[in-house]
Amino acid sequence: MFSKDIGIDLGTANVLIYVKDRGVVLNEPSVVAIDTNTNKVLAVGEEARRMLGRTPGNIIAIRPLRDGVIADFEITETMLKHFIAKIGVKTLFGRPRILICTPTNITSVEQKAIREAAERSGAKQVFLEEEPKVAAIGAGMDIYQPSGNMVIDIGGGTTDIAVLSMGDIVTASSIKVAGDKFDGAIIQYIKRKYKLLIGERTAEDIKTSIGTVFPGGRNEEMDIRGRDMVSGLPQTITVKSSEVMEALEEAISSVILAARGVLERTPPELSADIIDKGVILTGGGALLHGLDQLLMQELKVPVFISDDPMSCVARGTGLMLEHLDRAPKQKRKKA
Repeated sequence: MFSKDIGIDLGTANVLIYVKDRGVVLNEPSVVAIDTNTNKVLAVGEEARRMLGRTPGNIIAIRPLRDGVIADFEITETMLKHFIAKIGVKTLFGRPRILICTPTNITSVEQKAIREAAERSGAKQVFLEEEPKVAAIGAGMDIYQPSGNMVIDIGGGTTDIAVLSMGDIVTASSIKVAGDKFDGAIIQYIKRKYKLLIGERTAEDIKTSIGTVFPGGRNEEMDIRGRDMVSGLPQTITVKSSEVMEALEEAISSVILAARGVLERTPPELSADIIDKGVILTGGGALLHGLDQLLMQELKVPVFISDDPMSCVARGTGLMLEHLDRAPKQKRKKA
């Protein structure tokens, strides 16, 4: 009774933690820096992110989650323990109950890995919930009515698309094309066109500063630095918005195709509701310039970006925590 319930958006790019009655108390990158000589953790979160691509040989900055699932179990556990300790929810009297979001199509093995990582991080009980459902609730959608609601949640590792009604998912799709793939596409484009090597952080800066996916949406340029593949020396080039759009074309097409597929499998009555209400975009990828306009043009339905899309899932966990005791089916069965 003395410990707090917490909700965790365990993202590929960022971890957000919601504490009941306190709101979102932590938002840090999912990165851990380790000394390979001693296997000692040197930094976690924002401090570790600053080391990405800038460390000496014996120090590596690891992102333990890839494509929305745990790629390195031990590092994920270490990261979760660090964040839970940082927000101070564990007390002498009790451990917190934790609600964690997962992509819609993860396997039972991947679910078990997430559950175990949370338990070993100090959880008394672990609840798992599908990410688009939580994102929809966090975006303010009333998914418990007999009416269609559609959400597209674009995170770092996965894009989760779902149509919800009566508190559950009717049709859904999860693809491993999201923020990380967008950054990767920009890296490859610059490498191919300019024979210049750039890092993940530079690619992300390009995407957020001048990137667009809608023709004519932006007409800006930016100087970037990298390593010339021919001479091996540092070089500066100028990149334009139109080039970023070209670089992202294939990845964005995958998102559009998946969204179209979900709409095609949606019952007609719910499709009619979606035409009335529109589609809500959540997750960091929702902030990609022109994406809402492009989706509106391609899907022929209204598309809206939720308020503060980055924290939608975390806020949704908070709202679900309020009704945790009414969801015994999520409870972990005792062996």
